[in-house]
Amino acid sequence: MQCEALALPGCFLLHGARLGDARGDFMKLFHAPTLAAQGLETAFAESYVSTSHAGVIRGMHFQRPPHDHAKLVSCLTGRARDGLVDLRRGSPTFGRSLSLMLSADVPAMLYIPRGIAHGFAAHVDDTRLWYLVSSVHEPAADAGIHVDDVGIDWWDGAPALAGATPILSPRDTAHPSLAAYLAHTDFS
Repeated sequence: MQCEALALPGCFLLHGARLGDARGDFMKLFHAPTLAAQGLETAFAESYVSTSHAGVIRGMHFQRPPHDHAKLVSCLTGRARDGLVDLRRGSPTFGRSLSLMLSADVPAMLYIPRGIAHGFAAHVDDTRLWYLVSSVHEPAADAGIHVDDVGIDWWDGAPALAGATPILSPRDTAHPSLAAYLAHTDFS
């Protein structure tokens, strides 16, 4: 596996390999020694799979300390614009966002450290993302930032969805703006 550093410190895209033959293919998505060599967390406590229709945006989610966690995310089917926002006050990229495309066609996994909000927009039906998280989910520590307030063009790479009204859960619709959230918290 190759580990590509992203513009937000501590965030990495882990490039896997796909081996194929007449039977189908085989992919390695997770390799603890690759993460450990970068000083990243390698112990994960839970795994989730989400399936979304085209036009759905989920995010921007995170867990507040002391229940915050590192996360690994991979696209198993479909294609998604994945977005990250740095909430760590001591970080040189505090308050900044970045986005990248995750696709089932490209074997890769996104490593997201503690203190980074995460979300994604499904560009096609049956977009399925697989998550590994380093701590057990604590509902009381759930938090989020509204997807319209993070400077991400969610439909970049999906011209058929340009200008579409995103499909959001009631929870995600109610998330505060980035400025409102940062005024009341400290993710050091």
